[in-house]
Amino acid sequence: MKIKQLCVFLENKVGRFKGVADILGKAGINMTAFSVADTSDFGILRVIVSEPEKSLQLLKEAGYAAGLTDVICIKCPNTAGSLAKVLDVLNEENVQIEYMYAFSMGNIAQVVIRPAEIQNCEKVLEKHGIELVSSDSLYSM
Repeated sequence: MKIKQLCVFLENKVGRFKGVADILGKAGINMTAFSVADTSDFGILRVIVSEPEKSLQLLKEAGYAAGLTDVICIKCPNTAGSLAKVLDVLNEENVQIEYMYAFSMGNIAQVVIRPAEIQNCEKVLEKHGIELVSSDSLYSM
């Protein structure tokens, strides 16, 4: 189950992330999860939002360099070693992970994964009984 993730390139300047949050907030768009990776000159905001297409349009209209990327989200117990077990499965099946980030709510962790080959990763996870989170479920959190 592919999920659309919003990716926004941000200059390392005061207020750039706030600008994104303001635009999305004023439009009633919720950010479910996000990750920011940075260098000395720019950052990449990766965010799961309630309305990916609308978010992309609004940010582009405001002059942000943004795009949508397909990712997968899995559910796993929020306990020590649970993620390691999932990663063992992916390693055994030679699934390359480009990046991932996670958030937890109580006993459940949601892990957003960007695999090199998304369809293969989906098949491997399903084959091993690892629960995938639907886009509808994630967007409405």
